[in-house]
Amino acid sequence: MVKTNIEVGERRVPDDCQTMLDVRQGVDALDRALVALLTERQGYMDAAARIKADRSKVFDRARIEDVVTKVKAAAREAGLSEAIVEPVWRTLIDRCIAYEYDSWDRTKG
Repeated sequence: MVKTNIEVGERRVPDDCQTMLDVRQGVDALDRALVALLTERQGYMDAAARIKADRSKVFDRARIEDVVTKVKAAAREAGLSEAIVEPVWRTLIDRCIAYEYDSWDRTKG
């Protein structure tokens, strides 16, 4: 299994930020880490498209709701607002499903 090496660089934790430069450096570093994680997630969409024999299996409402429920629970534990996490994940899931359809079509269509 290939693991993504997430490099977030030098950054202050939010409570230690003294300037907007500190804040922006922290946000930029986290954005780079998120891109790396999303790249890995996209790889799982390619794997799913490769594994699923039937294109109609790409969209799975029950799985979507399961993922959202788990993410909201993780957000609550971490102190992340559900008002942020739910719409972000629903959009992420929607875009990943669209990507998976395209990947399925490229590999099997």
